[in-house]
This record gives sequence, C-alpha cells and structure tokens, in this order.
Amino acid sequence: MEGRWAEVADRVLVRRYAELDLSVGLVVGEGGCLVVDTRGDERQGAELAAEVRRITGAPWTVAITHSHFDHAFGTRSFPGGPVWGHRDCRADLIRNGDRARREWARYYRDLGRPDVAADIEGTEIVPPDHLVTGRTELVVGGRRIVLAHLGRGHSGNDLVVHVPDAGVVFAGDLVENGAPPAYEDAYPLEWPATVAALLSLADDATDPGPGTPDPGTPGSGTVTEAGNGAGSGSAAGSGSVTGGVKDGSGDVKDGSGDAARRGTVPVVTFVPGHGDPVDRAFVAAQQAEIAALAGLCEEVAAGLLSPAEAVRRSPYPRETTEIALRRAAAPN
Repeated sequence: MEGRWAEVADRVLVRRYAELDLSVGLVVGEGGCLVVDTRGDERQGAELAAEVRRITGAPWTVAITHSHFDHAFGTRSFPGGPVWGHRDCRADLIRNGDRARREWARYYRDLGRPDVAADIEGTEIVPPDHLVTGRTELVVGGRRIVLAHLGRGHSGNDLVVHVPDAGVVFAGDLVENGAPPAYEDAYPLEWPATVAALLSLADDATDPGPGTPDPGTPGSGTVTEAGNGAGSGSAAGSGSVTGGVKDGSGDVKDGSGDAARRGTVPVVTFVPGHGDPVDRAFVAAQQAEIAALAGLCEEVAAGLLSPAEAVRRSPYPRETTEIALRRAAAPN
C-alpha cells in the first residue's frame, strides 16, 4: 500500500504508510517547508521526497525525531537543506548505524523480503548536521518551529517537533498508536516524565515546552530562517489529502483547516511515529500506562515484586514488559 497524505492542521500534513504503520510529516510555509522523518532507506526516502515535491517545490529543511532506521535512513534523498536532530541522534547513527543496517537487512531477508533487505544494505546513512541538545527554534517558510528534547524515553535522543501556529506536535515514538510502546532502546524509568513534559505542551499556548536554548551549535537556540527560496508555499495540487485525528476514545474528528494562521495556539494534535494522529486524552492515557510499567520495574529492582508478577500486572503484553524490565535493569 502506498502512502497517503492527511492535513491535520493548516498546511501541516501527515503521510501514513502501511509499512511499519509509519507516520512522517510535512509543514508547508511560504518559500520553505519542513520534512519530519525520512523513512527507512534511500528508496523509501526518494518516494517521500517525490511526494513532498507534489505538494510544494519550496526548499526543504529536515528534522529527525530519533535515530532508529525507519525514521532516519532515508535522509540522503533530501539533499541541499539542513538536517536537524538531537546531538545523540547523530552520535548513534555514526556509532551504531552500520550495525542497525545489517540487523534490519537480515530481519527483512528472514521475513522473505529480499528487495527491502537490499535497499537497506545499499543505503548511505546521513546523520543530522544541525544539532539540538535542549531546545532550538527555527523559522521555516515564515513559520516558527520548535525542536525540543524533553528527556529520554523511547530512545536516548528523542526530539519533538512543535508547530505553534497550528497546535501540532510531532512526537516521534514517544507516543505509539496501534501497538505497545517499543522498549528495545528505551529508558523505562525516565519515559513517564518525558511524556508528562510532552503533555504540558497541550496545556500552555504560550510556552513551547521545557528545555533551555542550545548555546553551542550554530543556529541553535535562536530563531533562524530556514528554507528561504523560490517555490510554492501551498498544499494545493494533492488530490489525496484527507483530514482527521483520533481522540482518546478512538473516534476520529476533523482537524483540517481550522488552525490559527499565525501566533501560538494550544496543542490539540499529537502525531506519533506510528499510527494515526491522536489528541491529549490519548497521550495522557498512554502516559499513565508507561508510568505504571515504570513503577513495576522499580518494584522488581527493589525486590518487592517478582518479574512474573510484574508481567501479570503490566498494562502491556509479556514481551513488551520483559524487555522493559531488562532495559530498566541495564546500566544507563
């Protein structure tokens, strides 16, 4: 199944893929656009880049929500613009990218998909070249964008992308819709506080969230014009754009066309790295589950609870819980 675009707020689009139930983003401005995540290999990245060009010819800026292959390996297909990511996203891709490439190629080959395996093996990994540690503000096509590292959770380098004038946050895999949160590289004891910080974005229309400006990286911590240049700034021309956001009850409500054009509005839409967009109630419910599992991990570590009892009481399946228990016990 090919991807499809959905406009969740004013010129803020989410492209959904059946492959890994992945969601990527596009924010369109006047003379510039922001691409959020680049898919899992160069071929997939090229497909996404071509679809972006069907929406807008404006120069692009790229933001990577974290270093996992399905979000970051397609970046080579977006040449010519800055690529933003957390400092540790770059470090992880440089240090562990080759290993991840081999492991995921083997996974797809074992799955009977040698074509995808070959695409991953042939991909050149391009790490971010503009780095964030706390919070950085950009202006892309006249629109303010806030990049914030709210803490560790799904990975050690999670970065959220806040579009203040649209009330949208791209949460990466800090939020999971359609499957349990993935703990393989996670920090189970820290994840609840990070999602709590994410929720605070929905409660204050004037504060872009926790974190301090970054002093060290050129362009970080400042409002920097990115993506100026010729090109269309409109989302017109895509006949397959739909709208909608899932709330905490699982219903779908229309989210297109009503966002404020300027300024800062409350966050009403969170875009997870996988699954359809959700609202604050959905994120709050998941934060409670993540916090409950963190509490079980702490009780097992303190000898107050057996792993088997933690699995029985967990809000998540056995495999997810056992991985979280191992990660909680691992040195950080």
